Amino acid sequence: MGLSQFPPAAGGIPTGATAARPASPSTGDVFYNGTLGILEIYDGTQWLPCSAPPGAPTYTVADGSTGDAYTSTAGKLTVSFTPNTTGGLPLGYTANTTSGGFTATDTSNSVTITGLTPGTAYTVYGTSYNGFGTSPNGTNSSPTTPTTKPEAPSSVTANTTAGTTDVTVNWTLNNNGGKNLTAITITPYLDGTTAQTPTTAATTTATSASISGLTVGSSYTFKVKTTNANGDSPESTASNSVTVSASFGTDYLVIAGGGGGGTTNGGGGGGAGGYYYTTGFTTTTNVNYSVTVGAGGAGATGTNATGSTGSTSTFSQTPGGGLGGGGGVGSGGNAGSPLTFTGGGGVSASYAERGGGGAGAAANGGSAGGTGGNGGAGYANSITGTSATRGGGGGGGGARDTAGGQGGAGGGGIGAQAIGANGGAGTANTGSGGGATRASNAPSGVGGNGGSGVVILRYPDTVSITIGAGLTGSTATDGSYKVTTITAGTGNVSWS
Repeated sequence: MGLSQFPPAAGGIPTGATAARPASPSTGDVFYNGTLGILEIYDGTQWLPCSAPPGAPTYTVADGSTGDAYTSTAGKLTVSFTPNTTGGLPLGYTANTTSGGFTATDTSNSVTITGLTPGTAYTVYGTSYNGFGTSPNGTNSSPTTPTTKPEAPSSVTANTTAGTTDVTVNWTLNNNGGKNLTAITITPYLDGTTAQTPTTAATTTATSASISGLTVGSSYTFKVKTTNANGDSPESTASNSVTVSASFGTDYLVIAGGGGGGTTNGGGGGGAGGYYYTTGFTTTTNVNYSVTVGAGGAGATGTNATGSTGSTSTFSQTPGGGLGGGGGVGSGGNAGSPLTFTGGGGVSASYAERGGGGAGAAANGGSAGGTGGNGGAGYANSITGTSATRGGGGGGGGARDTAGGQGGAGGGGIGAQAIGANGGAGTANTGSGGGATRASNAPSGVGGNGGSGVVILRYPDTVSITIGAGLTGSTATDGSYKVTTITAGTGNVSWS
């Protein structure tokens, strides 16, 4: 049937060849195109077919996840369609992925596919449809990767920094949402509730930051969030709570335990414990500092025996000098050699040693015998506000019926003054050496025990100390300072 049999309709839909379309159509005008065999409608710009299935559309694919928080299935791709002018007018569009079976349909020309895995590339194809059918598939897109906002950091912890009022915050970074991070932000929360001024980490790969400007004595928790081009992650869960510390100077004296005295003919006195003294050590409130007070060494028993070495004392892992050497036969402390009759010192690797033990009298020194040597002098120090001498060496024992030597200044034990008698013990909490026994043909005396050590702390009276479990000590005031003397045990002290 020729076109001449479809003349323009009077009062109905105009018909004709393509060239017969109205020259100045209005939006919504309808025309039956006999050349193409379809009904067309003018959309204000062009004539579009409306009585046939649409042709295969064209489209662009873009990341559509901006603004979404990260989860394992939160990715989106937005497919923007352009209709094909050679087919029927579409009523809607369908977008599909070539893998994973994801699909979405919308009556607008923008279709969003959801539920995609961020960081995974997807290829997309699309179709259009109307009441007359569905178009062929459009050309596959290039692979496109959906992104999201980053995932919140995890494992956030906070620690006070010794010697400062800063707090160190640590965290673990998680998925970046498919885009490089642009910032990491740490926010303090006063008392765990009120947000304070945030801090930005130095780099976008950082896993820790030092937070300053916090109020001394106040408690804080911390939350961390990350940012990429899509936006911010949720904040992390809160860290543990920490209280901001204050720093101050502490003077301290640490003295190790003294050595025990020796026995038998010409026994040597025990050496004094070594010491360590420093001033202005930077100390921080709300931080534990370890303390150990060393015991004195036991005096020797038996024939020709050496007393035991004293134990070390420590404050914050700083050892209190060398250990007091045990008095030997005819020698004082471990530094002497047997039968050389010289005073021995404390055993020291790198710290001060004081108060060598007194030498024993000469073995078989004749009918008159020999007199035991005096213990070495101790160490004078005024950390308590009053000068005191500590750490004297123990006196050596006499031979036969002669006297033992005197203990050194600072409480060193005196050598035995009678045959078979015990040597004098070193004074407790001075690190003094024990005195040796006096000789006899049938010895029964015991060397004196070394004096225990001590840890003494001097600090401003604006802070208060807590002496932890396992320690024995007391605190006194000296002007604008407090002095704490720890006399026994192992444990921690802290200030507030």
